[in-house]
Amino acid sequence: MMRMTLLTTVLSALFITGCTTVGPDAIPRDRFDYNTAISDSWKEQTLLNIVKIRYADMPLFVEVVSVVSGYTLEGSVSLGATESSGDSIQGDFFSLGTAGKYTDRPTITYAPITGQQFNRSFMKPIPPKAVIFLLQSGWSAELIIPLTVESLNGLRARRAAGVDQRTGDPKFYRAVELLREIQKSGAVGMQILSSDANKESTVLFFHRERVSADLKAKMEELDLLLGLSPERQQFEITYGMLPKSDGEISLLTRSILQIMIALATEVQVPMQDVTEGRTIPGDNQGEKADPEQGRLIDIKFSKQKPDDAFTSVYYRNHWFWIDDRDFQSKRTFAFLMILFSLTETGNQEGLPLVTIPAG
Repeated sequence: MMRMTLLTTVLSALFITGCTTVGPDAIPRDRFDYNTAISDSWKEQTLLNIVKIRYADMPLFVEVVSVVSGYTLEGSVSLGATESSGDSIQGDFFSLGTAGKYTDRPTITYAPITGQQFNRSFMKPIPPKAVIFLLQSGWSAELIIPLTVESLNGLRARRAAGVDQRTGDPKFYRAVELLREIQKSGAVGMQILSSDANKESTVLFFHRERVSADLKAKMEELDLLLGLSPERQQFEITYGMLPKSDGEISLLTRSILQIMIALATEVQVPMQDVTEGRTIPGDNQGEKADPEQGRLIDIKFSKQKPDDAFTSVYYRNHWFWIDDRDFQSKRTFAFLMILFSLTETGNQEGLPLVTIPAG
């Protein structure tokens, strides 16, 4: 009798101890697992939409609005005993029973990005002030400017899609190169001056009292290319094709959708799809369109699932992917994801929601 009581007590203690580990111990596991899953799915969704644009297919984004993970852990222990008299036939009887139930049922809510929200997030040009902020925060001009800017003070970038296809102005890429070299020198800084909401932004450039002759020559060449006054340090930042004066920096910026279209032209596709008219010829697959105008991203294709991919999607019987060893392409893709977070997503209230209990 004492042995049975001891066994029951031990089993009950073990079961109760198991219950106490569900809550706190689940936090690090769930947080990182959901973080990885949402991040990977967002990358795959973005890559898929870029590839779909390459085939003139409609891009569609579905946003994960919320994840609510609920746990239910139930347990019970039953104990029964019958003590008979000394002359009874059946003798003493003991019974022990345990039961448990564990349920993990997360609820995930999705919202398709459509209508006004799509217009704000993907169709609206990136504000020129945001481009200057990115440069100020240390992002490379060689990445930021060619990806987000169509025209810089009248100097136009390459456009590989649409009715206005063109090779880029060599002066545009020379200006980008000079900006990057000046940026790397660390001798020149910038400050965005506060202004009213209805006015254009103003940027103040400043540099050390003494700069090298080489850097000074590059700064003078940049001023000449952009038509800026070398005597001025304060310039107005505006959205548009051409500046009104030598004290203005005019940026014709792209929208997120325009950036995705530009990247879609660099997706490598099977030549059979081109010859059959499923898509148009690409941007010299695997090569540079111009020695001075490098590729922004290299998205490959293959019949078999790639072994070493940064991200990959299956579309039209092929795998499209970015090589994990291609740092330049990964950097461009990561920057595109950051631009998503910089755009206004609007209010989620009133949007059609799809809630799926998982598990």
